[in-house]
Amino acid sequence: QGQLVESGGGSVQAGGSLRLVCTGPGYIHGNSYRGWFRQVPGEGREGVAVIGYGGSTIYSNSVKYRFTVSRDNAKDISYLQLNNVEPAETDRYDCEAGRALYLNPEYGSNWGQGDQVTVSS
Repeated sequence: QGQLVESGGGSVQAGGSLRLVCTGPGYIHGNSYRGWFRQVPGEGREGVAVIGYGGSTIYSNSVKYRFTVSRDNAKDISYLQLNNVEPAETDRYDCEAGRALYLNPEYGSNWGQGDQVTVSS
């Protein structure tokens, strides 16, 4: 079974940029979508962006036009480019392999361990 591993997290100032990387099989047991979710304390996972194997995407309204999800299928890598980040977006960001283009963690089947992003004001 494939395993997903996130990297690229860290500390950044408000308004800055960061790129998260998720490595692992792009197609795991029929789950061809690769998504990014953030772990909101006390609320569970919140969908940020999801990308299909062919490149179709969906974003949460709060990050649209600031974050960009992409993938390199040949290298089994997906990315989340975070631009103009805000302190409220300090969270652990989880990569998932899912079965639909939805911002709903219930469609995720495989999850990475997550990577922390800390935005300072």
